[in-house]
Amino acid sequence: MYRFFVSLLTFFILFSPAHVQSAPEETAAVQEESAVKEDKTLSMLSSLLELKAGMEKIIAEKKQKLKKSSSDSEKKELQEELAKLDKQVTDSGNNFERLATGIDLELFVEKKPEMFDWKKEISSLLKPGIQEIKRLTIRARQKTKLKENANYFQKLAPVAHDAGKNIESLLSQTTDKKLKKHLRELQPEWKNIAEMIDGKLELAQMELEKMESEDMSLVESSRNSVKNFFRTRGLYLLIAIAVFAAIFLVFRLIYQALIKVMPGYKAKHRSFPIRVWDLFFRLLAIVCAVVGLVIVLYAAEDWALLSLTIVFFLGVAWAVRQTIPKMWYQFRLMLNIGSVREGERLVLHGVPWLVQDINVYSTLENPALGVKLRLPIDELIGKNSRSVNKNEPWFPCKKNDWVILSDGSRGKVVSLSHEMVELVERGGAHKTYQTADFLALSPKNISINFRLKETFGFSYDLQQNCTDTIPETLQAFIGKKVEEEGYQDDLLNLRVEFQQAGASSLDLVVIADFKGTMAPLYNRLRRSIQRWCVDCSTTNNWEIPFPQLTVHKGQ
Repeated sequence: MYRFFVSLLTFFILFSPAHVQSAPEETAAVQEESAVKEDKTLSMLSSLLELKAGMEKIIAEKKQKLKKSSSDSEKKELQEELAKLDKQVTDSGNNFERLATGIDLELFVEKKPEMFDWKKEISSLLKPGIQEIKRLTIRARQKTKLKENANYFQKLAPVAHDAGKNIESLLSQTTDKKLKKHLRELQPEWKNIAEMIDGKLELAQMELEKMESEDMSLVESSRNSVKNFFRTRGLYLLIAIAVFAAIFLVFRLIYQALIKVMPGYKAKHRSFPIRVWDLFFRLLAIVCAVVGLVIVLYAAEDWALLSLTIVFFLGVAWAVRQTIPKMWYQFRLMLNIGSVREGERLVLHGVPWLVQDINVYSTLENPALGVKLRLPIDELIGKNSRSVNKNEPWFPCKKNDWVILSDGSRGKVVSLSHEMVELVERGGAHKTYQTADFLALSPKNISINFRLKETFGFSYDLQQNCTDTIPETLQAFIGKKVEEEGYQDDLLNLRVEFQQAGASSLDLVVIADFKGTMAPLYNRLRRSIQRWCVDCSTTNNWEIPFPQLTVHKGQ
């Protein structure tokens, strides 16, 4: 359908009245332009012949001088000049033939047979790709070279003409016959040099104009390049990529089918043979996919793409060579024979983790935090794991636990991860710690059970009863108050014991163990115990001492 519309559109364009009327005019313009180009070419060819004849004349004169010369230095100089002139004559002949034929003669130059060199044979693998890159830029490089030559001869031409004018000026001013003779000998040589430079300048400008006239617009050139690419090389590349992807997909499907029927593959911790097979299958998939891609390019006989593909994989191989030690550690980890193994305990970011599985992406879990990490296997290199002790904790607390930190903070854990820990204090204030800082403050978890130890002092006047009667009375009083205020179900243990004989008091300690449900009332319970001790002392008329300063007056 697309071709039909294109053909129809072309028909209307070609046979439209405007097109039919303008066709003769366009043909005439093209013929006129072609005639102008031919005239320029013929003129340039004549100039090249004259230039060549002039240089041959100069060569003949130089050879005569060489025969007559008796000075070694002059002979050497003349020989060098003759070598340069011979080269220029050869170049003029080549330029004449190239301009007359309109083709590049280097295409027909027979190359000399080369000796076998293994270094060159290896580098020949890369040659098609490099030649393709050079071919894509050859026209731009030729154009740049022609511009440089034209600029060079434009600068050189006035200098050569000035040299001839200077010789003519000197001839007109001098009367010395001997000097005139030598100046006349120089005059034709410099005239020929000036003509040669003018000819080369004209040739360079003509070739540049020809190249610019043949250049297409950027849009048209890009369109044609894209079309040609997708008709040939692009098609081969797409087929090669498709084969590469298809082989990977087939291996993936085979892999999925095998793991369903392979015993022990879905076990929590896979055995060593299964790990070896898994790793081998992954490597085999990569190798087969690469081989398939290369075979497609080889069958298409696209040596440029094949060369670039070889360069790409050589680069990959070079990069892999630099990382072989690292890959060796990765393979050991994937085979579960490295320093980190599945089912063991690993410390990462200051937090312990359970290594669940090791693969290209490994999974770590902290049961207490309820967090899972998915890490690339690179992150495990250089780490060490150990066997898990059944009773060791994974974190000092869990979410909704109450903790007391060494900086005096007390709060409920409302957010918990390996990065941040957030507490809510009584009253609603939120306090956030980095996990490493939180652990450094030695958190005390009071959400399971906790103990309160409150010290209370009595006067030395009660020394006789302070170790037996008073502790028993105080313990009974506090037990009664606990029951009255509704804390009895959460009280695990209550004891009152003599602690020490202080500087101004006899100190007793109240030891009360509570369940973790009373953690939010931790400080209230401490205050309540102090209050109950005061109430008991008031009821029993026990004197509560205070620090005293005794002054002894000397006699």
